[in-house]
Amino acid sequence: TAGAHLDRGILFASRGEYDLAIQEFTASIKLNPNYAPVYHNSGNAYLNKGDYDRAIADYNQAIRLDPNYAAPYHNRGLAYLHKEDNDRAIADYNQVIKLDPNNAGAYNNRGNAYSYKGDYDRAIADYTQAIKLDPNYALAYINRGDAYDKKLDSDRAIADLNQAIKINPNSAFAYYSRGLVYISNGYDDQAIADYTQAITLDPNYDNAYYSRGFVYFLYKKDNDRAIADFNQAIKLVPNHANAYNGRGVAYRDKGDYNRARADWEKALQIDPNHQRARDNLEALRKMGY
Repeated sequence: TAGAHLDRGILFASRGEYDLAIQEFTASIKLNPNYAPVYHNSGNAYLNKGDYDRAIADYNQAIRLDPNYAAPYHNRGLAYLHKEDNDRAIADYNQVIKLDPNNAGAYNNRGNAYSYKGDYDRAIADYTQAIKLDPNYALAYINRGDAYDKKLDSDRAIADLNQAIKINPNSAFAYYSRGLVYISNGYDDQAIADYTQAITLDPNYDNAYYSRGFVYFLYKKDNDRAIADFNQAIKLVPNHANAYNGRGVAYRDKGDYNRARADWEKALQIDPNHQRARDNLEALRKMGY
């Protein structure tokens, strides 16, 4: 039956088996093409696979069948955020809030869209409303802290990130985010401590290794530790262009120009628009290497 296929699809999706889930949702739709929740769940599976266009198509269908169904607006907004279509994301979260005024997640995500547009005041207002609705919403504190940091209000940024850590002391992202604020204000030791804690909580956190490596290189002048961290970031994410560029700079400072060149060329192979790697290669060429 359509319901049985839907239930099996939800089970597969809960296990991260999204292709099998989509097969079940498709079978359910064939048997009952007018049931909005099936399209919504199918959209979620595509969203988790990173196929944002197909996800949006399914959310569109769910909304067509049930215009008062808040969930597909919410998740279509996520898909639009991934596609960097912030205005459409905002429109979807406006609709979610209209249908469900107490949806803290919608305020948080709309805040993200405003933040990506550089409208930090509106972002902060939305994060604040999300926190008002859910005082234990650690991610909203993290996001508001980031917005305050963008506004160069480091005291409020750190206060929000401290609160996020208090709410969820096992959040690697919270420590990593506080590390970013610390380093943007020149607190290198505190930043290293936070990146290290993020790595302790999540040993596969590639950007925590990259950021710690950056601090070791730039602030501590410790090229060997920097290279070790960049190595680990690359091991975890082989296409980490920034880590290749950073490692290249550390090799250059050690006088190992061949390895530096190879890393910058690799960064450009991964990302042909990586301007720092391009500038570093050009500077190396002018040095005669």
